[in-house]
Amino acid sequence: MNRTLRWQKSTFSDGGEGDTCVELAASPDVIHLRESDTPTTHLTTTPTALAHLLNGIRTDRASHPVQAG
Repeated sequence: MNRTLRWQKSTFSDGGEGDTCVELAASPDVIHLRESDTPTTHLTTTPTALAHLLNGIRTDRASHPVQAG
């Protein structure tokens, strides 16, 4: 089944009507992300992977990765 995705603008975007925002769409078990200035190009991930990324950013782990010993 080919469904049309419902894109939602990030609340962290500048609020303008231009193409300066990140958009998100969800389908079963998949999160789609794109920039509004290139709407035909998007990436996909799972909700769990995106949650881990966002948690790492919030806790500053993304800039200080743990090295395997």
